[in-house]
Amino acid sequence: MGILQKISTATPRRVLHLDGNKDVRMTSTVDLAKLHIDDFRPHQDTEFEMQAADRVVALKLAKVEPAGNSGRPGGAFSLLFEGPKGAWLPQAIYPVRHPALGVIEIFLVPVGPLANGNGYQAIFT
Repeated sequence: MGILQKISTATPRRVLHLDGNKDVRMTSTVDLAKLHIDDFRPHQDTEFEMQAADRVVALKLAKVEPAGNSGRPGGAFSLLFEGPKGAWLPQAIYPVRHPALGVIEIFLVPVGPLANGNGYQAIFT
């Protein structure tokens, strides 16, 4: 069982999301083991919100690619997000929100600069 599959069985947790001056609660309810590459393809080039420790960071889903065979139904896949230029966020599990997909806790790894910002990758195996 991969690390992301193990994480998906964890109890949902609540994370504080700062929206302007209002506090809004983000609740992780998406089961990572059930996600498929086709869940993300229609959302390429759209904006997601990542909850960092001290702020919300806008991310654009820049690439959705297959990543070979795995024990995951439909195969492994990779998501490449583009965040703002500037200081890098460390690799970690972050709550990421999208209007159509809900809140997903994703392990994101900084992968280097992209054309318009910092790149972060998630691989689902």
